[in-house]
This record gives sequence, structure tokens and C-alpha cells, in this order.
Amino acid sequence: MLRWLTAGESHGPALAAILEGLPAHVAITSGDISDALARRRLGYGRGARMSFEQDEIEIIGGIRHGRTQGGPVALRIGNSEWPKWEKVMSADPVDPVELEGSARNAALTRPRPGHADLVGMQKYDFDEARPVLERASARETAARVALGAVAAAFVEQATGAQIVSHVVQIGDARAPYGSVPAPEDVGYLDADPVRCLDPDASKAMVAEIDQAHKDGDTLGGVVEVAVHGLPPGLGSHVHWDRRLDARLAGALMGIQAIKGVEVGDGFGLASDPGSKAHDEIVSTESGIRRTSGRSGGTEGGMSTGELLRVRAAMKPIATVPRALRTVDVATGEAAVAHHQRSDVCAVPAAGIVAEAMVALVLAEAVLEKFGGDSVQETRRNVTGYLDSLRYR
Repeated sequence: MLRWLTAGESHGPALAAILEGLPAHVAITSGDISDALARRRLGYGRGARMSFEQDEIEIIGGIRHGRTQGGPVALRIGNSEWPKWEKVMSADPVDPVELEGSARNAALTRPRPGHADLVGMQKYDFDEARPVLERASARETAARVALGAVAAAFVEQATGAQIVSHVVQIGDARAPYGSVPAPEDVGYLDADPVRCLDPDASKAMVAEIDQAHKDGDTLGGVVEVAVHGLPPGLGSHVHWDRRLDARLAGALMGIQAIKGVEVGDGFGLASDPGSKAHDEIVSTESGIRRTSGRSGGTEGGMSTGELLRVRAAMKPIATVPRALRTVDVATGEAAVAHHQRSDVCAVPAAGIVAEAMVALVLAEAVLEKFGGDSVQETRRNVTGYLDSLRYR
């Protein structure tokens, strides 16, 4: 019902993104998408590339006068650095004489541990890593963030649900348990250097990044996405690939450098007895509710209507300044890995990408459950459904 696709390379002329199946009349502008892309560039520990490589958003289809029209939404995110790479990344053949002496065109034959470099070269039969790293690069996530902004607008306008992300860990520095942001905290989070809600934890995270920078190293961490106001019943228990938590886990694991996902208290529940692990159900003036949120807002593969929480663990950036050991595939001899510009830590940006992926999954789940060719129709269906649950 909802399909999306991205295309393009890190140093190519642009990234392209298409979102098909979105209802008409979703309010969204290029400014909204630009704001989301700017948030992706936030975060202490980012490299110089974030300051000079701008995301030039262009809506090329599917939206008219700030409203979706029901057809595919097509976006183009231009690369302001393209003139420097025009010959090296040209789609058409370039005379080798024009490329002679170009540092940017030097063959990358020393694959970086932790990157897609080596296995991508093996899989696609390349002698160097450039064709692999250009697409494997996290630069591609800009296209997902752009699509996620559109999806999040639909989810909020159809259901009232709002999506927020924050950083809960960088290196050994952790935010206290239970520190979950509300939608009104987004401004505060975006102003914080590491997008952490707890000020003391934020300072500790900055100190971790500073130390890693001094050590010529990189850091990973954990981000959490919280969704407020989601209706119950998204997803299904009837088959594995319809379970909402499974779909969220797959989407988040598809982000570059993510190595672990948990819903709610996740792995922590494995050490708790059942009497403490589960969210008890009580009757309240506002309806049936759960007394806690350890399950993260899902049960049996479906949203419960409580706060949805999902976390993703990001490994340290693999482009390590101190350069890790590798093999030069051109000679077979031991070498150190290529080191290009890199961040010390990109965990705050990973939170923004995680927001986008959660938005895309939820947009699809909302359409599966409620349908609608216009956002007004979807919203009416949501309202009717919630009214029917008043006493259940």
C-alpha cells in the first residue's frame, strides 16, 4: 500500500526518493522537509562535511501548493559539492587523461574494516571500493529523512500521533532510565549538542566525544524513538511479517551502522521475573490502560495505544582516524585502511534517521488498518474506530 525507494550516490549530483501510495491532502512543504534534513546534520562530534555539504531539496512531483495529490511523491536532494566530483562520478565515460593526477579518482584498494568496502567489492566484482562506498555511505539517509518527514506529517494529520527521538547513550555515558521526551521537548533536544534530554548525561556524552577525538577514535551509542498518541491495533498477531515490532526492528536495522534493536525495555526484560516484566492492565476514567510501559507500546505484534518506544544501537563509525589494519587488494600485502573525512560520533544524527524509518513503517501500518484516499478519509476512519473502543 505504501512503497518507497531511494537512489543516488554520496558524491553524485543528487539523491532521489519516491514515496508511492500516500493519500491526498497531506500538508507538507519543501520547508518542512528542509527542516528535517537540517536536523540530520546536528550533533556534537560531526565532521566538517556537515557544514559545507548542504541538502538542496526539490519537490519534483506529487505535491501541489503544499498538499499531496495522491500520486507518487518524488524528491530530489541536490549535492552542493557536485562540481568537485563531476568528472570522477560522471555517469558517462570520461577521457582517462582528464582524470590523471586527480586525488579524488585514486583507486581505493585498502578496504576499511567495518564498512561495506571489501565484501561489496567481492560481491559486485570491483577492483576498488569507490563504487561500493558511494552507495553504502550514510549520506543516503538524507533521502530517507526527506521521505520520513512526509510520512510523519501523514501519521500526525491522520492519527494525531507525534514522533520524537533522543540519544540515551554515547560510549559509556548514559541517560537515566525513564527519561523520555514529549513532543514539546523537540526544540530543547535539537538545541542540545548531543540531543539528550538529561543535561548531566549530555555533558558526560560530550566529554566522551572529546576524549575519543583526542584518542583518534570514534564512538557509537543508542538512540530511542518515542511515539505519542498512537492508536491501538496497528500491525497484527496473525503472521510474522505483519507484526509491528518486527517491521520496526527490520526498518531500524536497515540504517547504516545499526547493530541492535529493542522495543521497550527489550533485553532488560530477559533478566526480570514475569511479575515485574509485564504491563498490568487496569480500568481508568479514560478507558483501559496499562500501568507501565516496559513492553514499549506493543503486545502480540500490535500497537497497544500506549507510548511506543523503540531503541537502536549504533556501532562506532568505521572510518577510524588512527587507521585500522587491512589488506591492499591490489598487492595482497598488509596495509592500513583508507582514512577520509569522518565524524567522531554520528549518534545524534542516527536518531533523526530512526525517526524517519519509524514514520515510514507507521504510515504504512496506518494505511493498512484505516485506508483512505485522502487524509480526511483516513482520519474519519481512525475516529470511528477509536469511538468503538470507548468501553473496551
